[in-house]
Amino acid sequence: MAEQFDAIVIGMGPGGEVAASRLIDAGKRVAVVERELIGGECGYWACIPSKTLLRSPEARYESRQAAGLAEPDLDWPALRDYRDAMIRHLDDHRQVQGYEDLGATVVKAGARVVGREPWTVEAGDRTLSAEHLVLATGSAAFRPPIDGLETVDPWTNREATTLTEIPRRAVLVGGSAVGTELGHFLARMGTRVAIVERGPRPLGREEPRVGDLADWHLSQAGVDVRTEARVEAVRKEVGETVVTLDDGREIRTDVLILATGRVPRVDGLGLEDLGVPVERPDGRAGIPVDEHCEVAEFPRLWAVGDVTGVAMFTHVAKYQGRVAADTILGRPRTADYTGVPRVVFAQPEIAAVGLTSEQARNAGMDVVSSEVDLTAALAKPWTFDTEPAGTLGLVADRRRRVLVGAWAVSPMAGEFIHTAATAVRAELPIDVLLDGIAQFPSYNEGFLAAAEQLDLD
Repeated sequence: MAEQFDAIVIGMGPGGEVAASRLIDAGKRVAVVERELIGGECGYWACIPSKTLLRSPEARYESRQAAGLAEPDLDWPALRDYRDAMIRHLDDHRQVQGYEDLGATVVKAGARVVGREPWTVEAGDRTLSAEHLVLATGSAAFRPPIDGLETVDPWTNREATTLTEIPRRAVLVGGSAVGTELGHFLARMGTRVAIVERGPRPLGREEPRVGDLADWHLSQAGVDVRTEARVEAVRKEVGETVVTLDDGREIRTDVLILATGRVPRVDGLGLEDLGVPVERPDGRAGIPVDEHCEVAEFPRLWAVGDVTGVAMFTHVAKYQGRVAADTILGRPRTADYTGVPRVVFAQPEIAAVGLTSEQARNAGMDVVSSEVDLTAALAKPWTFDTEPAGTLGLVADRRRRVLVGAWAVSPMAGEFIHTAATAVRAELPIDVLLDGIAQFPSYNEGFLAAAEQLDLD
């Protein structure tokens, strides 16, 4: 006999946790199924450990440029121990107990969907049934087709963020956000780092200027950035890995790290047997959902987070979890992905929101843009650093006189980008930005300086 619930949530990363918690709080009978750890990729192998690791070398670097400070020592064992505490030593027993205390049924096992109307799930030796099924199975690191890759035991983000010793040499395949962050971290920790990026610059999906600045800052940190290059093959030699590039050059390294993106985790769920699509209309992997995060033509089947392929960010997963849960609870919400911030926690931080200039032009907008050197326009960078750097750019639609995109490469960019995110999402008139009163001194003042340089007439 199947155990009966109001809702089953498969996958308890950020999106699944938000959806499950909202449903539990509303008094629903909920079963949660997780094959690894409650908290998911973000809590154990991605956002939390990476940002924890980045902070200490960042603070040490900042101390060099803060007036009157001596550079502190960096204690790797102490940092490693704190990282381990932050990821709960890869132990989720407290999370399991917490959900059980709230009345949820927790099943730690892989899951397979075997029926609908009602939705039926097999997990371990249990069969669960519910009116609503929420899929929140996340994503996995993409393994590119590189000759010999299976012979060298490459790292993904998981091995990189749980490392126990700092490698002497590392090659990162890909200048993505993951590659940029890990490149900064390892270089600041003393690793000789090379990044191999097949495009003309890192962070190729952002404004070209952002990628150029990221390249410059990586180089300043000692990273060897190889652009317009591809890893053709890798092989193991005594005590090291040899990386062969498409031009025949070789790089010898101790560690090869894949930073080549992620793919939605849809395999093994049994969805295709039920006719549930696992590919989006644009041909990319992912479960296609409507504006309520419900799977079209499959009533009461929901998907949230990376598995949808919409935007692989923790904050988007949590947002979709809220949308799906509230709709299940009879408070329908429509998902709107306008103005989702994107932050790379490098040194300095890199942040963006909305459209690039090219994307705006392709959308038929009358594009106007501006860029300001924050060190020339503001006092804040000089109170923050003795040798400051910082750049802010805006992208606007001249016809509508609204902001459609923004980017920043600057200390604290991950915080002040939210002014632009709100402006883009709300289609706030640029005249409102021009009439705003920002705190002095703050990086947020940069939006006024950049808005004043937009040629809107």
